[in-house]
Amino acid sequence: MNDKTVLQIRLSPGAKRCGVEGLWNNTHWKIAVKERAVDGRANQALIDFLSDELKIPKKMIQITAGHTNRLKRVEIAKSIDLPWTDNKSA
Repeated sequence: MNDKTVLQIRLSPGAKRCGVEGLWNNTHWKIAVKERAVDGRANQALIDFLSDELKIPKKMIQITAGHTNRLKRVEIAKSIDLPWTDNKSA
Protein backbone atom coordinates (compact mmCIF):
# COMPACT_ATOMS: atom_id res chain seq x y z
CA MET A 1 0.00 0.00 0.00
CA ASN A 2 1.43 3.38 -1.01
CA ASP A 3 0.31 5.72 1.77
CA LYS A 4 1.33 9.33 1.45
CA THR A 5 0.35 12.72 2.80
CA VAL A 6 -0.38 15.63 0.47
CA LEU A 7 -0.14 19.17 1.79
CA GLN A 8 -1.39 22.31 0.09
CA ILE A 9 0.92 25.13 1.23
CA ARG A 10 1.07 28.88 0.77
CA LEU A 11 4.71 29.77 1.30
CA SER A 12 5.76 33.13 2.72
CA PRO A 13 9.46 33.58 1.89
CA GLY A 14 11.63 36.27 3.47
CA ALA A 15 9.86 36.15 6.84
CA LYS A 16 11.46 37.12 10.15
CA ARG A 17 10.97 33.59 11.48
CA CYS A 18 10.02 30.13 10.26
CA GLY A 19 6.77 28.51 11.24
CA VAL A 20 3.21 27.54 10.50
CA GLU A 21 0.95 30.58 10.53
CA GLY A 22 -2.35 28.68 10.23
CA LEU A 23 -4.72 28.10 7.36
CA TRP A 24 -4.84 30.44 4.38
CA ASN A 25 -8.16 30.71 2.57
CA ASN A 26 -9.27 27.52 4.37
CA THR A 27 -7.39 25.47 1.77
CA HIS A 28 -3.63 25.88 2.26
CA TRP A 29 -1.33 25.80 5.26
CA LYS A 30 0.49 29.11 5.46
CA ILE A 31 4.15 28.49 6.26
CA ALA A 32 6.78 31.20 6.62
CA VAL A 33 10.51 30.71 5.98
CA LYS A 34 13.42 33.12 6.39
CA GLU A 35 14.99 32.41 3.01
CA ARG A 36 14.05 34.57 0.03
CA ALA A 37 12.63 33.05 -3.16
CA VAL A 38 15.94 33.15 -5.03
CA ASP A 39 17.52 30.13 -6.75
CA GLY A 40 15.15 27.70 -5.00
CA ARG A 41 16.32 28.69 -1.51
CA ALA A 42 12.78 29.20 -0.16
CA ASN A 43 11.70 25.80 -1.49
CA GLN A 44 14.69 24.14 0.17
CA ALA A 45 13.96 26.03 3.41
CA LEU A 46 10.38 24.68 3.26
CA ILE A 47 11.66 21.12 2.88
CA ASP A 48 14.14 21.66 5.73
CA PHE A 49 11.40 23.09 7.96
CA LEU A 50 8.98 20.24 7.24
CA SER A 51 11.71 17.67 7.81
CA ASP A 52 12.55 19.14 11.23
CA GLU A 53 8.94 19.78 12.23
CA LEU A 54 7.63 16.36 11.18
CA LYS A 55 10.80 14.49 12.21
CA ILE A 56 11.17 12.73 8.88
CA PRO A 57 14.06 12.56 6.39
CA LYS A 58 14.20 15.27 3.72
CA LYS A 59 14.22 12.62 1.00
CA MET A 60 10.61 11.74 1.95
CA ILE A 61 9.42 15.28 1.09
CA GLN A 62 8.85 16.42 -2.48
CA ILE A 63 7.37 19.61 -3.91
CA THR A 64 5.22 18.30 -6.76
CA ALA A 65 3.62 21.56 -7.93
CA GLY A 66 4.28 25.28 -7.53
CA HIS A 67 8.07 25.39 -7.70
CA THR A 68 7.97 29.05 -8.78
CA ASN A 69 4.71 29.98 -7.05
CA ARG A 70 3.73 30.71 -3.45
CA LEU A 71 1.01 28.05 -3.68
CA LYS A 72 2.62 24.62 -3.54
CA ARG A 73 1.66 20.99 -3.43
CA VAL A 74 3.95 18.92 -1.23
CA GLU A 75 3.91 15.15 -1.02
CA ILE A 76 5.29 13.22 1.92
CA ALA A 77 6.11 9.59 1.23
CA LYS A 78 4.17 8.27 4.22
CA SER A 79 0.95 8.93 6.06
CA ILE A 80 1.51 11.33 8.96
CA ASP A 81 -0.43 13.35 11.49
CA LEU A 82 0.45 17.03 11.39
CA PRO A 83 1.67 18.35 14.77
CA TRP A 84 0.08 21.79 14.28
CA THR A 85 -3.49 20.55 13.81
CA ASP A 86 -6.10 18.37 15.44
CA ASN A 87 -5.76 15.68 12.76
CA LYS A 88 -7.38 17.93 10.15
CA SER A 89 -5.71 18.14 6.76
CA ALA A 90 -5.84 21.04 4.32
